[in-house]
Amino acid sequence: MPEVIFPGPEGRLEGRYHPHKGMRDAPIAIILHPHPQFGGTMNNRVVYNLHYTFHNMGFNVLRFNFRGVGRSQGEYDQGVGELSDAASALDYLQSMNQNAKHCWVAGFSFGAWIGMQLLMRRPEITGFISVSPPANMYDFSFLAPCPASGLMINGLGDRVAPPQDTVNLVNKLHEQKGITITHQEVEGAGHFFENDHMDTLTGSVETYVQRRLTENTR
Repeated sequence: MPEVIFPGPEGRLEGRYHPHKGMRDAPIAIILHPHPQFGGTMNNRVVYNLHYTFHNMGFNVLRFNFRGVGRSQGEYDQGVGELSDAASALDYLQSMNQNAKHCWVAGFSFGAWIGMQLLMRRPEITGFISVSPPANMYDFSFLAPCPASGLMINGLGDRVAPPQDTVNLVNKLHEQKGITITHQEVEGAGHFFENDHMDTLTGSVETYVQRRLTENTR
């Protein structure tokens, strides 16, 4: 998988881009990693597995390091700059896939929060995956209304982002019309989907995305 360097708002950003050769209209997906100040990188286990789950479904996939992580330039910016990084990454991905019919964003923990903000800014995003969204730490009220349907998935054993906060977030989004928020809770899984729970996570993501692609709806 080729390492890529592309321009971001504060200098270069480091990523991994995984295309399918010969597919001119393959769908695209961007994967966002957890909190940079708590060890989050694009090589996080959840991010890595999400990347390959999307690629195995025929997507051209990009994951990258936010500013100040790995070889990406800049410094942590409380989520504001990281959202700009994500927008630049999506610009880069789209520049190489101008015929893509579907555009997805997937984020884990802090990356889920950034991903949902990106969703609000970019109407071309047709679906999202939010893994372990930290609704106890960050305000998700900007999702008014949420512009696309998606999957929120969390572990019932999550001690970082308590499950009840995710339930409250999903319930608020369920009140909105025109979209469908699918919520799945994984029995026994922690924040990072350790052990066999990773297989449950990737299987759920694959099932959901495949269904959405065949339905061809928002």
